[in-house]
Amino acid sequence: MNFVALKMLVGDRLKYLGLVGGLAFAALLVTQQASIFTGYALRTGAWIRDTSSADLWIMDPQQEHTDDQKRMISTSLQRIRSVDGVDWAVPMFKGYMPARLADGRVHQIRVVGLDDATLEGAPPGMQVGSLADLRSDRAVFINRTDTDKKLALRSADGTTRPITVGDRIDINDHDTVVAGIYTKSSEFFWEPVIYTTYSRALRIAPPERKQLQFVLAKLRPGADVAAVQKQITDTTGLAAYTRDQFESITMWFILIQTGILINFGITIALGFVIGVLVSALLLYTFMLEHSRHFAALKAMGASSWRLIRMVGLQVLIVGAAGFGIGIGGAAITGKFFAGGDLAFAMVWQIPVFGAAAILCCCLVAGGLSLIRVLRLEPGIVFKS
Repeated sequence: MNFVALKMLVGDRLKYLGLVGGLAFAALLVTQQASIFTGYALRTGAWIRDTSSADLWIMDPQQEHTDDQKRMISTSLQRIRSVDGVDWAVPMFKGYMPARLADGRVHQIRVVGLDDATLEGAPPGMQVGSLADLRSDRAVFINRTDTDKKLALRSADGTTRPITVGDRIDINDHDTVVAGIYTKSSEFFWEPVIYTTYSRALRIAPPERKQLQFVLAKLRPGADVAAVQKQITDTTGLAAYTRDQFESITMWFILIQTGILINFGITIALGFVIGVLVSALLLYTFMLEHSRHFAALKAMGASSWRLIRMVGLQVLIVGAAGFGIGIGGAAITGKFFAGGDLAFAMVWQIPVFGAAAILCCCLVAGGLSLIRVLRLEPGIVFKS
């Protein structure tokens, strides 16, 4: 009976390819969009993951994401250092400023100021120069990705060249010199990130009463993280988050406020609906055209359970083929755009989710088709 079911399935190649193609398109749409969504979601916390090995991020309780400009008074640092269980705590500045390149163009950048003594929170990797070079006079570090794109220098004849070590950048009317080039993960926010020391960042930034953006704290060995968080909050009134907590807060704020969650959710849902409709329509048409064959099998004594197994096998083969083609197409798409600006991250949960979605499509389509098969009267095989 299994062989008969396979012969019936592939007998009309055009309809068979249509079934596989419909499910493949649904699988491609669901897994590709889910991977892009995951890529953007991961990018929202990329700067946090790259920044520090500190146990806690302390900030204003109204801070909603990494680039939210809500600052603390400088005395908060000493109060945090006095909390029992804190091994060390260092300040960090982060803020938006205008930067004028040597060719006269102006960019909005993000300046990160690191603790002068420890340089805690430095970028994850240096491509040109060493971390100690940041302590040089007027020194700043720039991202490798921005050297030949956003921060590339244009000459009078229209040609461009990458900005490099030794070039000057005017940040908020303060002269700085590129002393190193670093590498980091791609972020959700697109403005260039320039690193310097904390004291230099405060001199460059517009004068404000509150200039401390974050405090990075390391706990003593054996200290209870939750207890220290509570003590910091009770003592200072500030919010203290672990890296994962701060990343989660940033991610959900951005996904909800930008509408990414809803937009990608609608696209993924549409992929599922398209898969159900296409596969259900084609399978129903397939069963309709083969109704005499199923009726003949019932007339020869085939039980309803055997017919269910036959239809189940057909649906399983079509679903597996469609899912394989769809997930392969999504993976190829991700590989093709890997070097570009498109966020794409196919974590292991996405193929599992995609397989479950296609399985649901097949179950719905197979169930609708089975209703007609099981209701067939064996006598129709003898009608003209």
